[in-house]
Amino acid sequence: MRGGVISSPWKKSPERKQERALKREAVLAAAAHVFAENGYHRASLDEVARILNVTKPTLYYYFKNKEAMLFACIEHGLEMFRSEASGPSAKAKNGLQRLTAYLKRYAAVIESDFGRCTVRISDSELSEPSSRKIRRIKSEIDRELRQLVADGQADGSIAVTDPQITALALAGALNSIAFWRHQDPDLPVDKTVDEYIHLLVNGLAPRTSQARK
Repeated sequence: MRGGVISSPWKKSPERKQERALKREAVLAAAAHVFAENGYHRASLDEVARILNVTKPTLYYYFKNKEAMLFACIEHGLEMFRSEASGPSAKAKNGLQRLTAYLKRYAAVIESDFGRCTVRISDSELSEPSSRKIRRIKSEIDRELRQLVADGQADGSIAVTDPQITALALAGALNSIAFWRHQDPDLPVDKTVDEYIHLLVNGLAPRTSQARK
């Protein structure tokens, strides 16, 4: 049009990138839900597409295949666990209190689709390079939890002899929520978490401390 301004229907590059990032996050969230509910082999990308109201080929614009989608879901879930290890604990006075605060945040992640997907699906479903990366992140999370236990052991607020075994036991107990919690959705989340934490923490506190309370 002579003398006029042509309005492009295409968005500018920054807007396109932002829009693509948001859509990728939506695909990831839908995939995590489907994986968590059905497992890897029974999970259908058709169902992921149905949840998002898109066609199945649209999903491949964001992830090259089903395994890449699973890897992204597990990686995201693990990053959620890892970020909670350094969460707020300003009010915590000793190691046991810091550990308790972390366990509550850890359990909250377990309740999410990403948490359930990460716990319920083995990294053995992934290719070896992807599996190695996932195992590395899991090892880092284990070390962080082990350090929290060791800190409590050092200041006398936690009565254990082996921080590594204790950390594995704590993680295993909380991870079990992912395997049964969805079968009883009417059970309040807060009640589930509080009961688990209460049972776990009471076994860690020194007997002398319990006697004084």
